[in-house]
Amino acid sequence: MAKGIVIYYSRSGNTKEMAQIIAKSMKDSELPTECKSISDVSPDEVFSYDAIVLGSPTYYGQMAAPVKQLIDDLVSRHGQLDGKVGAAFSSSANIAGGNETTIMGIIEAMLISGMVVQGDAKGDHYGPVSIGKPDKRVETQCIRRGKRIAELTKKLTA
Repeated sequence: MAKGIVIYYSRSGNTKEMAQIIAKSMKDSELPTECKSISDVSPDEVFSYDAIVLGSPTYYGQMAAPVKQLIDDLVSRHGQLDGKVGAAFSSSANIAGGNETTIMGIIEAMLISGMVVQGDAKGDHYGPVSIGKPDKRVETQCIRRGKRIAELTKKLTA
């Protein structure tokens, strides 16, 4: 049976809250999913999941160092994520604070790894973003993204 993981780094708790909403939505969509802080994830365990979602706060328009370190640690096993579903989300302190560039940095690494990344024509196109603490709009986007990740993963692993 397919399974997913939502991995996040969070200092303020905003990215963690988004991660929990996405993971719950994936579970509610019948994809068994874990939600873990990046400090509790080893690079080796990432390969056992069919859907991998990474969340990061935005620092200077980029992902946080621990998220980049996880990606770098996966390089030695390049190709082993091929065909798995990937997604990203981010939070920042300001509008135009770099959320989309942060998400795109994560997605670029996923695409280079051969992962399948689904955009969204109706919601936050690249992945959910939050300015500060997640509000109702962000919650709705996280629920939508979790559901779409679960649906795509189940289709690809059927």
